[in-house]
Amino acid sequence: MPDAQLLKRVAKSHNLTDETYRHIVKTLGRQPTLTEVGIFGVMYSEHCSYGSSRPYLKTFPTKGPRILVPAGKENAGVVDIGGGWAVVFKCESHNHPSAVEPVQGAATGVGGIIRDIFTMGARPIALLDSLRFGPLEEPRSRFLLEGVVKGISDYGNAVGVPTVGGEIAFDPAYRDNPLVNVMCIGLVPARRIARAAAGGVGNPVLYVGSSTGRDGLGGASFASRELADGDADRPAVQIGDPFTEKCLIEATLEALATGDVVGIQDMGAAGLTCSTSETAARGGVGIEIDVARVPRRAEGMTPYEVMLSESQERMLLIAKRGREERVKRLFAKWGLNAVEIGRVTRDGLMRVRDGSAVAAEIPASALTDEAPVYRRPVRRPAGLARAQRLLLARLPLPKDYGAVLLTLLGSPTIADKSAVFEQYDHMVQTNTAVLPGRADAAVLRLRALGTWLAATTDGNGRFCFLDPYEGGKAAVAEAARNLVCVGARPLAVTDCLNFGSPQDPAVMWQFKACVRGISDACRAFKTPVTGGNVSFYNEGPRGAIDPTPVIGMIGLIEPRQETRDRRHVSRPPSPVPGPITANFKDEGDAVILLGETREELGGSEYLAMIHKRKAGKPPRVDLAGESALQQLMLALASQGWLKSAHDCSEGGLAVALAECCIMEPARLLGAVVSLQPSAFPGPPITRAGAGSRQRIRTDALLFGESAGRIVASCARYHVERVEHLAARHNVPMAVLGRVGGAHLRLDSWIDVPVDELSEAWRTGLPRAWGLRR
Repeated sequence: MPDAQLLKRVAKSHNLTDETYRHIVKTLGRQPTLTEVGIFGVMYSEHCSYGSSRPYLKTFPTKGPRILVPAGKENAGVVDIGGGWAVVFKCESHNHPSAVEPVQGAATGVGGIIRDIFTMGARPIALLDSLRFGPLEEPRSRFLLEGVVKGISDYGNAVGVPTVGGEIAFDPAYRDNPLVNVMCIGLVPARRIARAAAGGVGNPVLYVGSSTGRDGLGGASFASRELADGDADRPAVQIGDPFTEKCLIEATLEALATGDVVGIQDMGAAGLTCSTSETAARGGVGIEIDVARVPRRAEGMTPYEVMLSESQERMLLIAKRGREERVKRLFAKWGLNAVEIGRVTRDGLMRVRDGSAVAAEIPASALTDEAPVYRRPVRRPAGLARAQRLLLARLPLPKDYGAVLLTLLGSPTIADKSAVFEQYDHMVQTNTAVLPGRADAAVLRLRALGTWLAATTDGNGRFCFLDPYEGGKAAVAEAARNLVCVGARPLAVTDCLNFGSPQDPAVMWQFKACVRGISDACRAFKTPVTGGNVSFYNEGPRGAIDPTPVIGMIGLIEPRQETRDRRHVSRPPSPVPGPITANFKDEGDAVILLGETREELGGSEYLAMIHKRKAGKPPRVDLAGESALQQLMLALASQGWLKSAHDCSEGGLAVALAECCIMEPARLLGAVVSLQPSAFPGPPITRAGAGSRQRIRTDALLFGESAGRIVASCARYHVERVEHLAARHNVPMAVLGRVGGAHLRLDSWIDVPVDELSEAWRTGLPRAWGLRR
C-alpha cells in the first residue's frame, strides 16, 4: 500500500480536493489504493461526473413523443423519425487536447463521437463541426486551425463518415483555448437500439478493439482543469487510428445484429474505468475484470495505467454466456482484439484484479450516480454592466456602406468556408443532398424513408458574453431557423456547453443563465434536449473564453403539397419535394424579408470588425415570434412557394442579401432592393412599416443582427399567397425588391457588382489564413 502522502499527491494531480479525498475514504471505509485514487480522480472529474453542472442540466426539457431514450441514460440521444427508423445523435468537445496537439486532438474527437453513435447500434452517416479560434493574424491561431482541420479530415475521410456541415468563428476570446465540438449522426432500426448496461450475472465481459497504451493517460482529468503553458499536457492527448475504427464500426454493428450482445460501451473519457463502472451501475450489477488479460502495446503498464489509459478504438462488450466464442470470431475476422477480461457479478462492485491481486474494489454507484454534486456560488460578472453600455449617439456612421459590406464579407467568421470543407470528404456514403455552404443546414437523403434529414450546429459566444440568457435563447433559435430555411421541421437538440472554470462564480452565473435561455427556447419550440456535453475549464493565461453553448439540432423535411393555381394555369407547378437552398434562383423573382428589424447593434460582427468593440446588449429573442416564423416557413415549404431562404445572422440584412447573390459560384445573381417604404411595387409592407424603419440608424438597418428574420425569394405570382400566409401566422413581411442584374443595389447606400462581393467573400478566409487560392 503506498503511503498517504503519495496518495494525496496523486489525488491532487487529478484535481481532487481534500474534502473529496475524505469523501472517498468514507465511501470505501479505508484508505484507497493507488489505482482507486486514479479511478475516483477521473470519474469525479467535471468531464465525467458533471458535478457542477448536473443541478442545472436537470432543468432541460427532455421528454417528447419522438424521444426513445431518456437524456443522459445512454451514449447518445435517440429520436423516432417514423417508418421503423430512429436517428441517434450527439455533440462532444475535444477542446483541451486540440489546444495542445491540434491534429490528434481533433482526430480523436471525431473518433470518440463516432463510437458513441455506433455503440447504440446506429450506422454513423454524418459529422458536423463547430470550431472557434483566435484571430488569424496570430501565428498560433493559424497553426491551430490548420492542425484541427487536418485532424478532422484525416480521421473523418479515412473512416468513411462524411463531414457535411458546421460552423467556424474567430474571436480573441479563443486565442488561448480553441473550441473543437463535433456532432455525429447515425441511423438505426428503432427495434435494434443497443444499450450501455451490463446484465446477466455470470455473463462474460469482453474487451474489443485496439490494444491499450500509455497515450491519453488521465485525459478526463486533463479536460477538467485550465490549460498550462508548454508541452506538459501532451501525454494526455490520445492518438487515433481511423482504419482500426472503420473495422470496429463494421464488427460492432455485425455483432449487435446477431443478438449475442447484452450491453456495450465505448472506452472514451476515463477509458476502461468509465466503461466498466457505468455499464455496471446502469444495469444494477457489478463487474469484475482482470487487467492482466487486457491487450497492451506498451511494456510494464501498471493497473493504474491500464484503467486510466484513453487509447482509442476500444469497446467494452457484455456478451450472452455461451455466445462469447462467436463474438470473438467475428471481431477476429476484422483483425481486432476480442478478449474475455471479466464477468458480470451480483454484488454491485467494480472489482479490478491484476492476476490474483485486487487493485481496486469500489461500489459502481459511488463512481456514477453518487458522485459529488457541487452547488457552486454564482455572481454576476463585475464588468458586465459596463460592457452592455453602448451609446449609439457616439458611434460614427460609416462613410461608405459598400466598403463596410465588402469588409464584413471578407471577415473570416462570415467569409466562405470552402477552404476548410473542401478538405473534408462530404460525399462519401452518397447521402449528402446539399453541398456544404449552399444552404443554411446540412441535408442528408434518407433512402429507407424516401425523405431528408437536416442538421445544424449554432452558437454565438459574443452574445452569451453580453447576455447569457438571450445568448442561450439565440443559439437555439438560430439552429431552428437554419432548419426551417431548408424546409425541415425541428425535432430535437443536443448541446455542447463550453465555459470557463466552474470555481469562478461569474462563470457559473453565465452557465446558469445560458442553461435557462436554452431551456426556455427548447420548450417554446418543442425541441427536447436529448443529451450532450459540458466542457468547463476553457481558460488560458489571459482568462476564460466567452461562454459558448453550441446547439446541435436535427429536423425532418416533410413532403410538399402540390397545388394548382387556376389563375395561372400556364405557369409551372410547384417544385418537386426537396430541400430549399439559400441562393437566389431566377431573374425577376421577388425578394422578401420575413420578420422585424430593430435597432440592435450590440454584439454584432459589424461592431467587432468595423468599430473594434464587443459591447451592447445582444438582439432580444422573441420566442413566440420565432415559433410563428418557424410555422410559417414550414407552411411555405410544404406549398413549394419559396425558391430560396436564408437566415439573417452575422453581418445582418445586407450580408444575408449579398450571400443570397453569391452563394452559388456558378450563378451569381444581383438584386435591386429597397428598405424605404413603397420603393418597389408589390404588396404593402406589414408591421415593420415606414415609421419604425425610418427611426433606425442606417448601419443598424443594414448590419444589425436582429433575431427572427429570414430573406427569401419566390416567383412574382406567389407573392400575394406568401403575404396572405404570413399575415395568417402574424409574421411581419416586406417585399424588398427583385432578383436580377450584375449588382447588389440597396437604396442609395450600396451598389456593388456581385463579382466583387463574391471575390471578397471567397478569398476572405484563405487570405487571412495565408493560403494561396
